[in-house]
Amino acid sequence: MERVPGFMGTAGVPLVRQANISYMSELTPAVSFCFAFAKQNETKRRGLNSPRLLSRKMRDGGAHLRRRIKMLAKVFSFGLLGIEAYPIEIEVDVSRGLPAVTLVGMADTAIRESKERVKSAIKNSGFDWPGERITVSLAPSDIKKEGACFDLAIALGILAATQQLNSQNLKDYCILGELSLDGALRPSPGILPISIALAKFLPDPASPEQVRQEAGKIKNIIVPIQNAKEAAIVSDICVLPLKTLREAVEFFNNLDTVKPFKLDLEGLFKQNSNYPVDFSEVKGQYLAKRALEVAVAGRHNVLMLGPPGSGKTMLAKRIPTIIPDLSLEEALEVTKIHSVMGTLPNRDGLMAIRPFRNPHHSISSIAMVGGGSIPQPGEISLAHQGVLFLDELPEFHRDCLEALRQPLEDGLIRISRIKRSLLFPASFMLIAAMNPCPCGTQWQHKNSCRCSTTQIARYRSKISGPLLDRIDIHIEVPAARYQELSSNLPAESSSQIKERVNKARSIQRERFKDEGITCNALMSHKQVRKFCVLGKEESELLKMAMTELNFSARAYDKILKVSRTIADLSETENIKTEHLSEAIQYRSLDRDFFV
Repeated sequence: MERVPGFMGTAGVPLVRQANISYMSELTPAVSFCFAFAKQNETKRRGLNSPRLLSRKMRDGGAHLRRRIKMLAKVFSFGLLGIEAYPIEIEVDVSRGLPAVTLVGMADTAIRESKERVKSAIKNSGFDWPGERITVSLAPSDIKKEGACFDLAIALGILAATQQLNSQNLKDYCILGELSLDGALRPSPGILPISIALAKFLPDPASPEQVRQEAGKIKNIIVPIQNAKEAAIVSDICVLPLKTLREAVEFFNNLDTVKPFKLDLEGLFKQNSNYPVDFSEVKGQYLAKRALEVAVAGRHNVLMLGPPGSGKTMLAKRIPTIIPDLSLEEALEVTKIHSVMGTLPNRDGLMAIRPFRNPHHSISSIAMVGGGSIPQPGEISLAHQGVLFLDELPEFHRDCLEALRQPLEDGLIRISRIKRSLLFPASFMLIAAMNPCPCGTQWQHKNSCRCSTTQIARYRSKISGPLLDRIDIHIEVPAARYQELSSNLPAESSSQIKERVNKARSIQRERFKDEGITCNALMSHKQVRKFCVLGKEESELLKMAMTELNFSARAYDKILKVSRTIADLSETENIKTEHLSEAIQYRSLDRDFFV
C-alpha cells in the first residue's frame, strides 16, 4: 500500500495539514476516520480560542452555546385508553453522547417513527437540531401509548431542552398535534375526550400521583387549528389553535401572540341537526311505517322480511329521522366515541344527529363488538344512541350475530384483556333485514322461487332462537305495487311521525322517572309486571297466543312491552285488547317463519 504523506508522523505533528485534500476523498472510510481524529487532536493542541475556531463560532450565530447548555424539559399531554383520556408527562433530556434519539415508555410504532418527523420539522422550521444524545420518556411507563398526537409535544420539549424557547411557559399547557415534515400541524383523533378529561380532571388511576396533580392544574390546551372546534365544545378550558411548529415556538416565547378560540355551541348544535332523508320519500309501505313508529316510540328492535327491492334499506335509513333529537349530553357521548375512532362526519367536531351504522355482512366479530390488543370500540359502540342496521342478516357470521346478544340486553360491552378490562357504551336500536329465502323471491311472485326446502331451512337456521327473542318486532315488507309507486299523494313526513313519538316518549319518561330508565324496551321483568297490568280479557288473549304460537318467556315480556308502547302512542293508560293484538301480530313470525 502506498504510504500516505504525514500519516505516520511523530506525535504532536499536524498530520492533517500534510494530507492532500483531493487525495482524502479517495481514501477508505477507515483511513478518513483517522484523518478526522487527527484533525480533532490538532484542534485541541492549538486551543479552543484559535482564530480559525473563533471565526467558526461567529459564523454559527451562537448555536454552539445553546448546544453546550443542556437541561431537562417537561411537557404535558394526554393519551387515550379506550374512549377515556389520561395525562402523560413527556420528559426530554439532551446530554453528551453519540447523536441518537431514544424513546422510552411503551411507545407504539407511530410514536417511535415520530423522531424522524420531529427532526425534519425542527430543521425545516429554521431551528437547530441538537447533535447530542436525546432521551424522550413518556410517563406513566406501564401503559402502552399509541398515535402520532405527541409529535408537537416532543418537538417543543427538545427545543426547550436546548433553550430555543421559554421552557417555563410549557408547564401550564397540554400540547397535542401531529407534525408534517415541513413543520405544519395535522389534526389528531380523540381531542374531545381529552378536552373533557382536562376540564373534569379524569386521569387514569394508574398514573403517578405527581403526574395527576400537575396535570389537574392545567386548563389550557394547544391543538391543531383543524381540531379547534372539537376541543372548544368543552367550555371550561382555554383552546389555543396553531398551524405550525414555528407558530408554537413564537407563542411560548410571547404568550400574547395567539388568542383563545371560542365556539357558539348552541348555534353549532342547531346547524348540524338536519337529516338529508325523510319518510315522505317512501311510497306505500303503510304497515311497515306503522311498525317502525311503534319501534322507535318504545325503542324496540326490528326485523324486516321481504323480497329484494321492497324498500327495507330505504326504510331503515330514515329511522333516525323520527327518533327524538339528541340532548347535548348524549351528543357529547356520541361525539367522543367517533372522535376516538376518527369517524366524525364533519369538520365542526360535533355529532348532533343520531348515528346510523350499516356494516357489511363480511364483518368480523371483533370489528362488530370491539377489541384488539389495545381495545377499541366496534360498530355497536359507533351506533350508540342511534341505529345499527344489519342488511342480509343470515349472511353475517354466526359468531358475529351471537356476540350481539349481551349488548342488546345490557346496552354496553366489556372488552377484557390480560392487563385491563375496558367498558364501551352500546345502547342502540337493532334494525335487521333479510329475504324470505336465498333467492329472495318466495313471497314476490307465485311459484317463482327455485330454492329447495333444505336450502330455505339452512338459510333460516343461521339466525338463532335466542337472538330472535331479543328482536321485539318482526314485520313483513312486501314489494310495493305500481299504484303506490306512481301515486302523487303526499306521504307522511318524518316530522309528523316524530311528533307522535315525542309524545309517547314523554309519557314514558314521566312513568319511569324514579326507575332509572327512559323507554319501555328497557323495562326489567319486575317493571313489566308493575307497568303492564292486563285485564281479564287481555289475559285470556295473551294466554291463547302463548299456547298456540309457542312463544318463549322472553317473547312474553317483549309482547307486553310492545303493547305498552302502542298504548302510549294512543295516549291510553291501560293496555287494551287492540293494543295486545297488534303486539302479537308483530311476533307471529316466531312460529310461521322460523319453526
